Amino acid sequence: MKSALLDSPIGYLKGVGPAKAELLQKELEVFSFEDLLYQYPFRHVDRTTFHRVADLTPDSGDVQLRGILRKLETVGAGPKKRLVAKLRDDSGVIELVWFKGATWLVNSLEIGKEYVVFGRVSSYGSGLNIAHPEMEEFDPEKSKTAPTLLPVYSSTEKLNSKGLDVRARRRLMVELLQKIQPSDLPENLPDELLAKLRLPSRYAAIRGIHFPLSQQELDAARKRLKFEELFLLQLRLLQLKHGRHASVKGNVFDQVGEYFNRYYREKMPFELTEAQKRVIKEIRRDLGLGIQMNRLLQGDVGSGKTMVALLCMLIALDNGFQACLMAPTEILAQQHFQSITAYLDGMGIEVGYLTGSVKGNPRKAVLERLASGDLHIVIGTHALLEDPVEFHRLGLAITDEQHRFGVAQRARLWNKSKPFPPHVLVMTATPIPRTLAMTLYGDLDISVIDELPPGRKPITTTHRTEAHRLRVFGFMKEQIALGRQIYVVYPLIEESEKLDLKNLEEGYEAISRAFPKPEYQISILHGRMKSADKDYEMGRFVRGETQIMVATTVIEVGVNVPNASVMVIENTERFGLSQLHQLRGRVGRGADQSYCILMSDYKLGKESRLRIETMCRTNDGFEIAEADLRLRGPGDLEGTQQSGILNLKIADLARDGRILQFARQIAQQILDEDPQLQHPSNARLKAFLDSQKHALRGWSRIS
Repeated sequence: MKSALLDSPIGYLKGVGPAKAELLQKELEVFSFEDLLYQYPFRHVDRTTFHRVADLTPDSGDVQLRGILRKLETVGAGPKKRLVAKLRDDSGVIELVWFKGATWLVNSLEIGKEYVVFGRVSSYGSGLNIAHPEMEEFDPEKSKTAPTLLPVYSSTEKLNSKGLDVRARRRLMVELLQKIQPSDLPENLPDELLAKLRLPSRYAAIRGIHFPLSQQELDAARKRLKFEELFLLQLRLLQLKHGRHASVKGNVFDQVGEYFNRYYREKMPFELTEAQKRVIKEIRRDLGLGIQMNRLLQGDVGSGKTMVALLCMLIALDNGFQACLMAPTEILAQQHFQSITAYLDGMGIEVGYLTGSVKGNPRKAVLERLASGDLHIVIGTHALLEDPVEFHRLGLAITDEQHRFGVAQRARLWNKSKPFPPHVLVMTATPIPRTLAMTLYGDLDISVIDELPPGRKPITTTHRTEAHRLRVFGFMKEQIALGRQIYVVYPLIEESEKLDLKNLEEGYEAISRAFPKPEYQISILHGRMKSADKDYEMGRFVRGETQIMVATTVIEVGVNVPNASVMVIENTERFGLSQLHQLRGRVGRGADQSYCILMSDYKLGKESRLRIETMCRTNDGFEIAEADLRLRGPGDLEGTQQSGILNLKIADLARDGRILQFARQIAQQILDEDPQLQHPSNARLKAFLDSQKHALRGWSRIS
């Protein structure tokens, strides 16, 4: 049971009051004592260690200094206005700078006084500075009794300027911890588990994470809280998975018959990779169990997901059911329709196509043939979800790039199959790091195609700056002379859409000058074009009528043009790693050697340089996804915000992968032995999960 004290409104805490309570609610979503308690510090300052100014370098990172404030002045005006100070110790002087909150700081700082300063060292011009440091007046008496490790909490400019800076937040936390007793933080892990893993109690861990008495206590608190967070999350996800397996019945596909075997023996255009064979075995096993399959299929661009999908559809047909494949765009749906129709030529299998652009009698014919069962397979867009679409006997629903379909949309597919929902296979060419997949899709079964077909040549990736522009144009002309086609992609970021469109248009003009008509033909594609215009331009490129496609990222998930062998990405520094990898995957689809050229400014930030180096070093999508997770964190990766389960308080999926895997293993062991958590030793876990049922809306339960 949760303590009544923890439910107290935050305004009731001494030192808060109505105005600060409102600010804490708006800025940090802190409404209660409990919310404040779980605002863990993101680092601790060791107050026993001071650096000397003379010893600092640009790589010193976060440092603590002690010195006299010698200068304080406001520099510049308008948006460029900043407060600049000089701090001197016995070894030298360093500049301190603030770009916001200048008025408040001028009134709180005093020249000639000694301060303790904490912040990150940066290089500035020929010297060093610290931007937005923490400042605290040095008090020799207080420093003797002060704790050696002080918490640092994430803050905002509004909190700092309204009396809720780091020091004020520490005072509030001290006040709160003085009120809380062990009974307010009852244990939620079994005693056996605590003893086995040598973890401190929940009460000790929460006190230790805020105000540890030693580094050892801090390490123990972090270990306990990270394990608890990831373990309870995995326990909830695995329970959902177990519950779905137990309750959602599915059609039994126990036949692998004429369609599958004939295609496999006579029509297969290439040998399956071992990874494809393994995945098909996993899916075949699911389809025969009598429970609804809900499987995520991950595979890098070009790994052969479409062939796996086709073979699964043939299993559905062998068991007397229909299958559908849903793609996020008409271009992608058309590509799937053309390739699958070609694969199945001569098999006597009827394949239909349904998108928003199919109207009139052709649309009516598709709907009638679907309802009667004359169509075995239908491929389309979200048009398949509309009410007039009825299946005779839908047994398998496949969605491509599934994160582009909402939960409510996918749920509508469920209702098109009675009495059981269709088996569901969701495919993505966006590699997901293992730790993220275990969290985002922890209640799904996951299959991974982790090898490319033999003979596929790795794409050669190079980095070039504006100084190399003419050489890049020369290389493009060489490739066009060989009969190849080229993509040139510009970034399009919503916040500056007009600026980006201008960049695209200027780039188009520059390329038009370098590649004049009639010798060269150029297509242009961007998000503001009408659908019909997009299809027309893309169609010209697919047919080889244009040699260069100048586009924004609308081609990121797009068509298969095997003849396109060069991808030029402009302003590479403005793309994330996974997006760069997706764009690169538009080439390398034919037998010819393909190239990706990353264009950027000469001056690059550290992260941009790391992204570009990673792209040039490897073509492995999973390695790239792991690097992207480390660089950006899970909250910034596409599609993860909607999950509702990534609001982790202390664990970090980029760094705590080993803890996550261990936590999942322990959770699985407990559920294997006691699926309903009925054993007395698991009473705490059951009580916790029952109290959290509303917190996890299993969007992945519907693929």
